[in-house]
Amino acid sequence: MQAGKRNALTLTCLAIASASAYADQTVTIGYAGPLTGQVAHVGKDAENGVRLAIDEANAAGIKIKGGPVTFVLNSQDDAADPRTAVTVAQQFVDAKVAGVVGHLNSGATLPASKVYANAGIPQVSPSATNPMFTRQGFATAFRVIGDDSSVGKVVAQYMAKKGYKRIAIVDDRTSYGQGLADVVDTEAKAAGIDVVDREFVNDKTIDFRGILTAIKSMDVQAIFYGGVDAQAGPLRKQMTSLALKAPLVGSAIETDKFIELAGPAAAEGTVSAESGQPLESMPNGKAFEQKYKKYGTVVLYAPYAYDATWALINAMILANSAAPADYLPAMKKVDFEGVTGRIAFDNKGDLRAARVTLYEARSGKFSPMTTVTLK
Repeated sequence: MQAGKRNALTLTCLAIASASAYADQTVTIGYAGPLTGQVAHVGKDAENGVRLAIDEANAAGIKIKGGPVTFVLNSQDDAADPRTAVTVAQQFVDAKVAGVVGHLNSGATLPASKVYANAGIPQVSPSATNPMFTRQGFATAFRVIGDDSSVGKVVAQYMAKKGYKRIAIVDDRTSYGQGLADVVDTEAKAAGIDVVDREFVNDKTIDFRGILTAIKSMDVQAIFYGGVDAQAGPLRKQMTSLALKAPLVGSAIETDKFIELAGPAAAEGTVSAESGQPLESMPNGKAFEQKYKKYGTVVLYAPYAYDATWALINAMILANSAAPADYLPAMKKVDFEGVTGRIAFDNKGDLRAARVTLYEARSGKFSPMTTVTLK
């Protein structure tokens, strides 16, 4: 081969190699949550938060290792079911996703977290509040919301300040519902409140009249329910039909769905505690609300799912790599002002500072009463 031809070939190979080095990299982020079933409205809301973050990251022209990156979403329905969640988690592992936002409820998040830990894939939940999620010793587990320890403490403090001396607690036996109810039970007793009855249902119960009749005979001043809005609404409606005048207190039930199921009149006075703060009070809440309008109205966890997605992306930028093994250590170095507030993780994977807001149903909608910051 002639020298000139060899040089031309060499230059061509170098050009191809150079182009390959800076070729567009596709990075897949998984989202898992309930996209069907009773709480699909909450799951789709969070999914849209992830989608919005990915769209913005792509528009920003982020580069890793000197080359452009295209982020894509792999969204899966776990139906808020623990077994399905494990199947979905394994699908993500097999698909080699770079990171996962989810799962939504604690019952799905806890079993799925073991799969991600074994595979070394970072997982950021926007909403799972069971304390055990970040206390299992998994380096891959993170959340951008406070846990049930914070919520339960604020609920008990609220009931004590209201002067309630006798309460009943009902939960749906899920990891979320029972876990939160247990915290409220402990904190209420510590605050001098007598828990006169603990009742249990399941996450499919729609007829609460039997347990409500029993509770009514105990002259309670409030009922705490550990479960989701899809059941809390019918529970509140049936309390009214039985002339049970004690108010209902819950967590994460401050939705339009609750008002619809309970009925505006029955819903009046219901109190819900939620990790985080109202959208309008979030540092970048108003701007987020405007951007989110293409999907509709924010339901609940969209801002947290958005921040969870950016936590993963920011860690990749810090590590200059989208490989889970490379950027996982950088998750503990992430520190930015998100929509919901400062996103920075402690050694467990929890936020360094968490907030809890109390809401009350008034005139057919929930309005914030107060926000408590816990460190």
